Amino acid sequence: MLQGTIDLLIGGNRPRHSRPAPRDPERTRERLLQAAFREVYRSGFQSAGLSAILTAAGVTKGALYHHFGSKEALGYAIVEEIIAPDNRGQWLRPLQNCEDPIEALIGAVQELSVQPEAVRGGCPLLNLAQEMSPLDAGFRQRLATIFRNWQDGVAAALRDGQNHGKVRRDLEPAQAAGLLIAMVEGYGSLAKNAQDAKVMEEGIKNIVEWLRSMRPPGNRKRG
Repeated sequence: MLQGTIDLLIGGNRPRHSRPAPRDPERTRERLLQAAFREVYRSGFQSAGLSAILTAAGVTKGALYHHFGSKEALGYAIVEEIIAPDNRGQWLRPLQNCEDPIEALIGAVQELSVQPEAVRGGCPLLNLAQEMSPLDAGFRQRLATIFRNWQDGVAAALRDGQNHGKVRRDLEPAQAAGLLIAMVEGYGSLAKNAQDAKVMEEGIKNIVEWLRSMRPPGNRKRG
């Protein structure tokens, strides 16, 4: 689940109809990228309409192909420049130089959105993985990199926590990291299918309790 991208979708996403601003290639590219991300989130990559993206961004088709070259290139940029950084910010940055990786992970889980828009739309990362990984190697490789970095980063933090007595020694860090990802994305999928925030709320509680169980006996304080 990617909280920053969800926040982006919930806020300011109305099409722009004002006169074009003076030329600013970087700003034009960013508007295209953000508009494309919102359209892909709503409709899926294959059904995302270029005309809707252009209208929302307030640019021409020529500008789109100048900056991205193809719809696929635009999709890859969404993965690399929006989804990947947001995943790092939500899950890996809190683990950097933290004293207690369990506490940091509990905090990240408790920040998962249960707003109706987030539940209805699901996780942008998982949505694209389910839709495009079977169809396009470019998407599959880029999305696999995000999942791999996510798992590796959590595993490294758990391993460091073991060395400092914060995480149970009998835990296998890579397996635990993979299970965390599976639970986060699994509950997100269940909530999306049910269109019910209570499913995600219950999932968050369950994941937090599981994370607490990873602390050494006698050190299972409140997260």
